[in-house]
Amino acid sequence: MLTTAIIAKKRDGQELTRDEIAFIVDGITHASIPDYQIASWAMAVLCRGMTTAETAALTDCMLDSGDRLRPATDRPRVDKHSTGGLGDKVSLILAPLLASIGLDVPMLSGRGLGITGGTLDKLESYEGFRADLSEDEIDQQLRSIGCVITGTTKQIAPADRKLYALRDATATVPSVGLITGSIMSKKLAATLNALVLDVKFGSGAFMQSIDQARELLSSLVATGKRMGVRTTALLSDMNQPLGEMVGNACEVNEAVEVLRGGGPNDVRELTLQLCAQLVASISDATNHNGDQHDVQSAYQRLADELDSGRPLERYREMITAQGGRFLDHLSLHPEHVVTASTAGWVAAVDGQAIGNTVISLKGGRARMGDPIDSKSGLKIIAKVGQEVAAGQPLAHVYAADGSERAVQSVRDAIQLSDSPVAPLTLMPPVEPN
Repeated sequence: MLTTAIIAKKRDGQELTRDEIAFIVDGITHASIPDYQIASWAMAVLCRGMTTAETAALTDCMLDSGDRLRPATDRPRVDKHSTGGLGDKVSLILAPLLASIGLDVPMLSGRGLGITGGTLDKLESYEGFRADLSEDEIDQQLRSIGCVITGTTKQIAPADRKLYALRDATATVPSVGLITGSIMSKKLAATLNALVLDVKFGSGAFMQSIDQARELLSSLVATGKRMGVRTTALLSDMNQPLGEMVGNACEVNEAVEVLRGGGPNDVRELTLQLCAQLVASISDATNHNGDQHDVQSAYQRLADELDSGRPLERYREMITAQGGRFLDHLSLHPEHVVTASTAGWVAAVDGQAIGNTVISLKGGRARMGDPIDSKSGLKIIAKVGQEVAAGQPLAHVYAADGSERAVQSVRDAIQLSDSPVAPLTLMPPVEPN
């Protein structure tokens, strides 16, 4: 095959065959196609889009470029993927909760970059926690505990790693087809029976608009189903942080609160809804469609399990098994209060500004390789639609230094209105009204 012919075909808006996509992916994996041609192909994909068949072929070929995790037990294997958002600590609760009811959760996670935090960075707030488990260690932990949260290995979807670096350097990251292939090739390497997707939108998310999020959600679900995995998805609004805590150790503490049966209601609700989608997906009674009755039944079962305390014990076992020193409450830097300058109603919370403030406190990364200060972070009390009085606390800053700038940045990020404002809907309908 000629690479130039494949590039031209996609440039002209034609659908590529599986063999043509496999040729491109093989060229990426083995460096047999020059970077400039791969970049040109990626730009053609960005401009012309990909069909569901093309996206599934790309996912499958990138999946085949590396290893897949083998099933460790006969239990159903499930996982969740979030497109990332401020304060998203759902994975820390979801994995042990599902393991507690008899499912295996082999969660391959990543690190934070930009305003969205990384699950591995949060877990590494525990002294000694290992996020580099081998496949044998993953198998052993799944057999004994039922859940594991670790980083991907170089052997999993290596084509995606190389392609992503090129996309990042050539302004082709926003391609829905390429995003879908990247996400699904890594997630499906865990050999799953069911997958649920939390597609986020808003100022604290990668996708800014709900229409963009719906387009990505549709592509992800269609690709997952075409690959033979029961795939469902929810939309969640990130125009304000999920829960109250934004950072690393502080988010871990909040997740533990939820595992104790408390914590912010929005974190608990989103976690239970995502888990219920997975449980319904693997239930034979639903014919693999996860109808609403079965989702509601699963939700109640999961809520009861979460309140039992057993998922917290499973979480403690997971942390300990991966070398972490579990503590009931991780220590944070000194607290500084952010108060309202005037009375009013919370109209908006600028997620980008909140995330950048956390980065300025070393609670996140501006560049890969930046060190993380796990004890720094924010507690955002104010929620859109809430009425506040002058001098009322809106947030707390946890910082060793730079607290004055951070306090002012957070105050500026929380916009007040003179008139009442409607609260946000955490999980809007997947389909537009």
